[in-house]
Order: sequence, then C-alpha cells, then structure tokens
Amino acid sequence: MRYILALAISMFAFAVAAQDWEDRQVFNQGASNSPLRIISSTDTDLFAPILQSFVARNPSISIEYLVTGTADIDRRFRANPEAFDIAISSAMDLQLKLANDGFARSLQEVSHPAWAQWRQSLFAFTSEPAAIVINKAAFAGHPIPKSRQDLIEALRARPDVFRDRVGTYDVRQSGLGYLFATQDARASETFWRLMEVMGSLNVRLYCCSGDMIDDLTDGTIAVAYNVLGSYAAARVESQSALEIVLPSDFPTTMMRTAFVSEETTKPEVAETFIQHLVAQQSNTNGEKQLLPSLDVPGNGRERATIALEPALMTFLDRLKRTKFLAEWEDALIQE
Repeated sequence: MRYILALAISMFAFAVAAQDWEDRQVFNQGASNSPLRIISSTDTDLFAPILQSFVARNPSISIEYLVTGTADIDRRFRANPEAFDIAISSAMDLQLKLANDGFARSLQEVSHPAWAQWRQSLFAFTSEPAAIVINKAAFAGHPIPKSRQDLIEALRARPDVFRDRVGTYDVRQSGLGYLFATQDARASETFWRLMEVMGSLNVRLYCCSGDMIDDLTDGTIAVAYNVLGSYAAARVESQSALEIVLPSDFPTTMMRTAFVSEETTKPEVAETFIQHLVAQQSNTNGEKQLLPSLDVPGNGRERATIALEPALMTFLDRLKRTKFLAEWEDALIQE
C-alpha cells in the first residue's frame, strides 16, 4: 500500500513537471528534501523576494514555483489537489470557493486578522487596486481621465485615436478579470456604459495584466482598463510613457490570497510558509518587496476593498455567470 501511495505521488509530481506553465522555477534547488510545490498566478519576478527570503531562513527547504492564470489554477487544483501544497491567486472569489468546498487546510497556528482570512484556511496578504493605465502620448494636449465617466467622454470624443487601441481582460478566460468586472457592475451602471463604448471601438481582450502593459508600452494600445495595480506600478517605474489612474468614482481593490492544500504531504512546511508570507507582507522589516502590503481597515480605503465573505461567490453561480457573460459579450463584442 505504501508503495502504491508513493508511486501515485511521484506520478502526480511528474505530471506537474510535464505540464506547460507560464513560468516554472525552483528556489534553493540544492536542498535534499522534495520541494514545496506552489501554484500561483503571481509573476515570479514579483514574488521572488518572498520566496528567496523564505529559503534563506529555511535552507533545508526548496520551493517549486509554478505560474499560470487564475482560472487555470482553479481548474488544475480541483482536478489534482494532491499535486500542489499551496495555491496563491488574485481571484479572491475562486479561492474562497475552493476553500469553501473543502480544498483548503485549516491552519490554527496562523495568526491573522478576521477581516483578512476565511475560517483559518484562506489568508489575504496584499491589497491591490484595479487601475486604468494609459500611454500618455495618446493624451498629449488633453486631460487625463480620472474616473470611468471621464474615460467614457475621452473615448467618445476621439474615436479615431482609440479605435483598436483600448484593452481589458477577457473575462471569459481570466478569473481576476471576471472578479473585477462583476464587482464593477455591482457598484455602478457606469461600468456597462464604458463596456459599450469600448466595444464600439473594437476593444482588444487580454488574458492578463502583463500582456496589456506590454502593448501599452510599445503603443499598440493607448488605454488598459482594470489592470492589476501592482503590475502596473512595477512597470511604470521604468516606463515614463505610462501613467496609472486609480478611478475616483468607485475604486476596486482586491486582496491576493493563499491557502494550503488539504491534500498536502508537507503540512508543517506549508504552514510555516503561510506564516512567513503573512508576516512578511504585514511588516517588511526593510526588506525589498515588489508586492504591496495588506492595507489595514481604518485608513479610508476599506470601503473599496472586496471583502472575504460568502457574497463574493454570488457570480460563480452557474446561471448568474452565464447571464453576466452574455451581457458582457453583448456590450463588448459588437459584430
């Protein structure tokens, strides 16, 4: 029986290694133990400082870091929860649903505020806004839009400038894009008016923030809507052509979350990593961090932050998702 179990685990490990990933890196490869497997939607460049600080403090542990999209994390984890030790994603709703469905292990030793965790099994560790990012050249001599209504007026005023040059998530494929879109739609009807205007300009649809920012940088598009703020901030530091706008009308902020698989074979190591993760983002101790810290309620931004609560799963209902996507397609895909 032990042989069969060991064989099964090794086959899962082989399957994980053989799959296509956006990125796959091993940290502290020389460690003798099998690596802690983390499936994540966060680009390795942004998350590497956290991984490096962890293995520096735990030299006997190695980490296999596997990057894929938010919706793909949900699919892969549900199919093979035993193949991963930790799941990290910016799609709060999908993460909460996984935890609620019993895929996340309860970690009673992790101390975290009630508003930033779900039943001691899902833990938030960053606060990151959805942003409008623009290529400033397209707005030379014109005011920079500060709200969604401003953006609507700017796009309508100069359609020849913005046709084929506006980008946003393809919410049918992106879990984070779907989360941002549904939260926007709940907040205001302005969202649907903006989607219709973008659709009339032959909007470009993307899987992820990184690709949108690449096309902004080279001028392929002039505006990207609902870009993940942390990715934009990392790029804007080296790209004077770009500007980040946090909408003044109803800002939307998500919390990036992590959980330990209920099926992990390394529960102690995985819990130690979660403890390190939440402590690292709460108090950086002067260490270099590329991801933002977790905002504490009371600083004026909590009203904009998506809460870790059951209502978050509303739009994951099959019928509600089908209805929302139909309305979204009618607005954006005007053929």
